[in-house]
Amino acid sequence: MPTLETVTPAQSSAETSPIDGTNNDHLIHSDNEQHPANLIPSLCAKFWTLGWVTGTGGGCSIRDGDLVYLAPSGVQKELMKHTDIYVLSLAQNLAQSASLRNRVYLRSPPSLKPSQCTPLFLAAFTRRGAACCIHTHSQWAVLVTLILESQAKAQSHGLFGEAQDRSAGKLFEINNIEQIKGFGKGYTKTGNLGYHDTLRIPVIENTAHEEDLTEFLEEAMELYPDTYAVLVRRHGVYVWGESVHKAKTMCESLDYLFQLAVQMKQTGLPWLTEVEPTLPRTQKRARAAEDEAAESNGSKKAKTAAA
Repeated sequence: MPTLETVTPAQSSAETSPIDGTNNDHLIHSDNEQHPANLIPSLCAKFWTLGWVTGTGGGCSIRDGDLVYLAPSGVQKELMKHTDIYVLSLAQNLAQSASLRNRVYLRSPPSLKPSQCTPLFLAAFTRRGAACCIHTHSQWAVLVTLILESQAKAQSHGLFGEAQDRSAGKLFEINNIEQIKGFGKGYTKTGNLGYHDTLRIPVIENTAHEEDLTEFLEEAMELYPDTYAVLVRRHGVYVWGESVHKAKTMCESLDYLFQLAVQMKQTGLPWLTEVEPTLPRTQKRARAAEDEAAESNGSKKAKTAAA
């Protein structure tokens, strides 16, 4: 498996001499394993072994500067080749259509169609500055959305003795799990979430056609600007990151958490808990000394005021 660092525009291995004068095939030919046209088939084959992209479902897209590389529709992910990859210019398409609906491709493989996920991938690139977006049909992701749906229905019927919440079932939350550290704090923020932080992933409803999910995914991005992923009910999940490496590792971390969440529900364990922070003895002593000093200072001030 190649190293999964994104290729920067200055080092772009896509800038090679044309192999032929038709269809811009030079954009997808490179000996560099990190080239997007080589990485996408490699990643999709890996995801297939994990059961994330069974059949022809799911996909992946990588942005290298202005160029966007896209997996095709209807191709078995473990059999995908670099010659199956589509390429488009983000600036060129934005210039002719801000909605990116009427897309023009710099390079198109013969006898194939672009992925229906394309507008959702582009939303991650234009709205979050992502360099990679991954879409999986992970069973654990689907099960989490079904659990949330079931809980929302039970709540609406008053089975939990709670008031009806119109947003119920539309947010996955989990905390106090080590793997949460694999996620950044949010778009434009630095650093990662901590062990005690709460990870929140919004859930949108599925549609009959994949591209119709776009507006709902964009709405979820606005409602939850710090999220790096959006769950699609009874369908799967979209995950993006500022590099290929980060998108991949966050996708792996999410799938781990989804599986854990399902198994927690099976054993009656809640996803949100109150856990007292565990401190090393030296920190405990230091904190106790600080509290004692603060209490002593407070007593002295009280006596002075009384005098």
